Amino acid sequence: MTDEIWAAIRAERLDQAELLNSLTDEQWNAPTLCEGWRVKEVVAHTTLPFHSSKARVLKEILKSAGRFNHASDRMAKADAARLSKDELVGILKSNADHRWTPPGGGPAGALSHEIIHGLDITTALGLGRKVPHDRLKLVLDGMTPRSVKYFGADLDGKRLEATDLDWTFGEGTPIRRPAQELLLLVCGRRI
Repeated sequence: MTDEIWAAIRAERLDQAELLNSLTDEQWNAPTLCEGWRVKEVVAHTTLPFHSSKARVLKEILKSAGRFNHASDRMAKADAARLSKDELVGILKSNADHRWTPPGGGPAGALSHEIIHGLDITTALGLGRKVPHDRLKLVLDGMTPRSVKYFGADLDGKRLEATDLDWTFGEGTPIRRPAQELLLLVCGRRI
C-alpha cells in the first residue's frame, strides 16, 4: 500500500506542476480556499519542505509561540514574495519523488496535503479539475474522527456519502456529494 501512496503523491505533484505552469499571473495572485492565501502562498506552503530547512521551520514555530499555523502563514507569505512562479513550479516538479511526510501523518498524510491544497487552488479558480478517484479514495479511506477534529469541521449527526465512489463517513443525516467536495467539507473548507 505504501508504494501505491508514493506513486499517487508523485502523480499528484506532477499533475499540479503542469496545471500551475499554465496559470496566468492574475490566477497566481487570486485568492484560494485557504483564507488569506493566494495561489502563490498555497504553493509556497506545499513546497516548504523542499526549499526550507528543519531549523528554519523550528525557529519560525518558536517565534510563533508554538502555533504552527501562525508560523506556516508567515513562511508562506515570505516565500511567495521571494520565489517566482517558475521557481515554485520547478521546486514542486523536481521534488515529485520526495518522501516528506507531515508530523504524524505518514505517506497518507502527505497525499492528503497535496490533494487538499491542490483543491484549495483549483476549486477557488473554478478550474473544474477532477482528482483521480484512486487518489481520492486513498485519502478518504484514511479519514478518522481525529483527522476530522483536526480540521475543525462540525460533522456531528451527519453521514457523508460520496456519489461518485464507494465511500461513507459518519452517522446521521446524509450529505451526498462528489468525493472531492466531501473531502473539502471534511477539511472545513467553504465550498
